[in-house]
Amino acid sequence: MKKNRFSEEQIITILKEHEAGIPVKELARKYGFCEQTFYRWKSKFGGMEVSNAKRLRKLEEENRRLKQLVGELSLDNQALKWVIEKGA
Repeated sequence: MKKNRFSEEQIITILKEHEAGIPVKELARKYGFCEQTFYRWKSKFGGMEVSNAKRLRKLEEENRRLKQLVGELSLDNQALKWVIEKGA
């Protein structure tokens, strides 16, 4: 998985600078990202505080682990059903 160049805290700081009146083009040039990236960040992190972004990151990680666990349990369940069918 690609590592992000900017942390959530940095992204929120950039979004706050835009809210303060700095144009997107100037921010993009200053920090080295494209305008499309800015609008993607704005849709994901717009209106958030740093503490909210940290909480979001923790929730996303927990969600990823739970999805992985459900997938593994589903495979185990399917394997057990297959074994029962073959044994009967």
